[in-house]
Amino acid sequence: MSYDAYQNEKLGFTTRQLHAGYHPQDNRWAKQVPIYQSAAFEFGDFARCERLTFREEQGFSYSRCSNPTNKVLEERIASLEGGTAALSFASGMGAIFAVLMNLAEAGDEIITVPTMYGESVTLICDIMPSMGITGRIVQDPDDISAFEALINDKTRAVYIESLGNPLINIIDFKELARIAHQHGVPLVVDNTFATPYLFRPFEFGADIVVYSATKYLGGHGTTVAGLAVEKGDFNWNNGRFPQFDKFRKNGTKNIPEEILSSQLFTLRLYQRSLSLFGAHLSAQSAFYILQGIETLSLRMERHAYNARAIAIYLSKHPKIREVSSPVLENNPYHALAEKYFPKGLTGMLSFRVRGGKAAAVTVLDNVHLFDQMVNVGDSKSLIVYPAVATHFGLTLEQQADAGIYPDTIRVSVGIEDIEDLIADLDQALAMI
Repeated sequence: MSYDAYQNEKLGFTTRQLHAGYHPQDNRWAKQVPIYQSAAFEFGDFARCERLTFREEQGFSYSRCSNPTNKVLEERIASLEGGTAALSFASGMGAIFAVLMNLAEAGDEIITVPTMYGESVTLICDIMPSMGITGRIVQDPDDISAFEALINDKTRAVYIESLGNPLINIIDFKELARIAHQHGVPLVVDNTFATPYLFRPFEFGADIVVYSATKYLGGHGTTVAGLAVEKGDFNWNNGRFPQFDKFRKNGTKNIPEEILSSQLFTLRLYQRSLSLFGAHLSAQSAFYILQGIETLSLRMERHAYNARAIAIYLSKHPKIREVSSPVLENNPYHALAEKYFPKGLTGMLSFRVRGGKAAAVTVLDNVHLFDQMVNVGDSKSLIVYPAVATHFGLTLEQQADAGIYPDTIRVSVGIEDIEDLIADLDQALAMI
C-alpha cells in the first residue's frame, strides 16, 4: 500500500488535519477513525502484559489511561501544533490543572496574568494555594519586565493565553519566552482562541500548549474536551524540577532515550494525570473532536473574516463606547497582531456599549441570531455578559484588570452570513 499521509509531516496544515496520526491499515482498513468504546483491552498473554507494564511495548490496557481513538487525536494535534507528544483530557480545565500540577509542587509558584478566563485565574490564585502552590499575578501584561520581576527560585512556569479572554490582548511571546528561558522557566500558553491554524506558540518560544478543545477545535458545541501538547526541547534537568529527575530514575529504563528526552513532560503527565487523576477523555468525545478538526482551517478563516467585519462595524456605531479587537488599527495590540497572527485573528471580540449595564442587557435580550451562552468557538454565533456568566468569581477590580466592566459584552462570532450577523446586532443596538 502506498498511502503514507498519516506520517508525512511535510504535508500542509489542512491536509494533516485530515490525515495525521491515523493509518487505516492498522484499523481493519476503516477510512474514518473508529470509536474504541471499550473500557479495557486484552493483554493476549502474560508475556505481553509484562511488556506493556514495563513499557517494552506500546499498547493499550485500560481506557482511563489511554485509548486508540484518543491516540489518533493526540498525534494529530501534536502534528498540527508542531510538538512531540500530546494527551487528551476530559475538559480544558482538566488539562490546565494537570499541566500546572505536573510543573509545580507545594512551595512552588506560577506566574500568570489577570487578562484571561476567570476560572483559570480562580484555579491558580484561589484553589492551588490551598495545595501549597502560589499564583503570582503580573498586573500589567504589556510590561514584559514585570514578568521578570516576579521570577524567583520558586517559579515553575509562566502561564498565559495567546489571546486574552475577553480583552483579546496579545503579549509579546518571543520576548516573554526569552526572559522565561533565561531563568530556566517554561512558558505555558493556552491557545484555545487562536488554534494552531492561526497561531503556533512553539514557533515563538512556548514549551507547553493547552487547549479547551471544546471550543474551536471541536467547533460544533457538542463535546467538552481538553488537550496538552509538549514541544519537546525544554531542559527539565536545570535544577528547578526535581520531580522530573525522580521520574527519570524510576520506571523509565525501558523507554528509548530519544523518546524520553523529547517527551519527558508528557510521560510524567500521563502517569500522574491520566493514570492516577482519572481525567482522560472518553473515546466517543475524542472522535467528535477529530471530526471538528477536519474542518478547522476552513472554519477559522470564516470566523476571522466575520469577526473582523463585525469589529469594524461596531467601531463606527454611535452607541458603542469601545471595541476590543486587535484587527482595528487603533487597538493597542494591532502591531502584535500583525506580527504573530498574519492569517487573521480569532472569532472572538468584546465591546462596551454606551448606557452601562442596562444598555448591555437590552442588547443581550434583543438579539435574535446570537445565542446567550458561556461557550465560545462554536460554528454558531454566541453572545454573553462576562461580568456574570464567565468571570463572576472575580472581584470588580479583578474584572476590570481583565477588561470587563458593567457595560461589556463578549461575542463569539460564528460562520453565518456576515450580513445576517450585522443586521441582528444593528437591530438590537437600536433598542438602547
